[in-house]
Amino acid sequence: MAEVSKVKPLADYLLIEPAEKETTLPSGIVLPDTSKEKPQEGKVLAKGPGKTDENGKVVPIKIDINSRVIYKKWGGTELKVGGKEYLLVKEEDILAVIEG
Repeated sequence: MAEVSKVKPLADYLLIEPAEKETTLPSGIVLPDTSKEKPQEGKVLAKGPGKTDENGKVVPIKIDINSRVIYKKWGGTELKVGGKEYLLVKEEDILAVIEG
């Protein structure tokens, strides 16, 4: 299996490492894997060069590598590298950048 650093997104895709969600509620109840929601937050590990517009010019992606982002709940394509799950998400499926 390839290393994640060897995955190079194309066009306006971003490679995201989803954030881990808590499995224990504040009350101490542990949630089984089947009841956990998919995370919508993650860290950008790599990005493509950008989208090509109708004139053939590449419009660069505005989101930086290492940014924490919120993406659409069902957006992206799941990718497994080295036993760990990642997402390939289009720039338009990014809803917000978390600052700080």
